[in-house]
Formats: sequence, C-alpha cells, structure tokens
Amino acid sequence: MTSPLLRVLPEDTIARARLLGTSTLFEASGLPCSVDPSIRPVWPGAAIAATVYPLACSPGDNLAIHIAMERAPRGSVLVVATGNYLAGYWGEVLTVAAEAAGIVGLVIDGGVRDISALAARRFPVFSRGISMRGTVKASVPSVGAPLFFGGVPVAAGDFLVADEDGVLILPQGAVERTLADGEARAEKEKVMMEKLANGETSLELLGLSAWRNNA
Repeated sequence: MTSPLLRVLPEDTIARARLLGTSTLFEASGLPCSVDPSIRPVWPGAAIAATVYPLACSPGDNLAIHIAMERAPRGSVLVVATGNYLAGYWGEVLTVAAEAAGIVGLVIDGGVRDISALAARRFPVFSRGISMRGTVKASVPSVGAPLFFGGVPVAAGDFLVADEDGVLILPQGAVERTLADGEARAEKEKVMMEKLANGETSLELLGLSAWRNNA
C-alpha cells in the first residue's frame, strides 16, 4: 500500500538538483545535511535526486526492505538504516523489484551485492560497502518512520540528492530556497571561472591578496 501522505517532487525540481550537484547544494543550504561520506556509489556515475522513503533494518535482516517496496511511492528513493552492518541487504533481485515498483534508487548504510548487475541495469545505489553475505527475513524495526541516517535526520518526504561527491538530505521546507541559492552560487562561480581563465588569480577574486606576502 502506497502512503497517500508523500508527494514526489516535480521533474523540474529534480532536474535542477541534478544539474547543481551535491557540493553546490550543500554549500548553498547552510544546513547539516551531508550524510557520512563513507557512503559511496557502487558504480561510477550513479546519481539520485528524489523524495525519501526511510526505513530501518535489523543487522543482517532485510525484511523491512521488502515491506517498504510495497509502501514507498513511485519515484522515491529508499533510505535504509542498518546500524552500519555490512551484509548483502540488496542485490539484483530487489533491483528488478524496485524498477517494477517505480523506486528510483537506494541509499543504505550497510552493504549490497551483485554489483555488476546493478551497474549493467544503471540502477543507482549508494552504500557503505559490498558484501556477498545474504540476510534473513525475521524483523521490522521501522518502515516509513523518521530516523537518523549517516548523522543526518531524515523523514519521509525529505529530498535526497546523491552523486560522486556524496549524499545530502534536505528537509522538505528547505528545498526551494536551497535550489535558488544554489543556482545563484553556480552563476557566481561561472563568472569567477571565466575570470580565472582570463588570467585573474583566485587570491584576487576571493579578496585574499594580502596573504601573498605573508605565506
């Protein structure tokens, strides 16, 4: 059953976030929204921008993921807290199920497996590690409830952006402001890079010229 309370963000919002990327959005946000940097893409070029659906798994137990697959809205990303336990919570079978359910990605502080298949299917997954060890299906700590993930509070409906620079999670109420500030920052950096290409220095442009004689 899909939750009626979650709203998947418009495609325009998703496209703007992907274009800006996590580093620009993080600097623009002014928020402690950066997830533990040890959570990395499992294949090069993976990227996600989507509404969050959070859940928690017991160590070595992925039953909550199977339940979440039926409840998460189409277009959302699963954010899975495992207590940093490395096991193969996710692989090719769940990827095929996720694609059919309209889930657009996975971010997990545990492990995943079947990496070649995930890369071949271009399904974006970010994890703490890779493990061939399977899981049991015996307990469900939480599905859809707020939690802390990688040092960041997360709730259903928050906005996650992930790329090769890392993962960030923005509260719903901060999304539009962060995008606008990020676009302004990106435009400012574009002008700066044009000046750098024309011979001006970063010390001059950043007002740091006084350090020339002090270093």
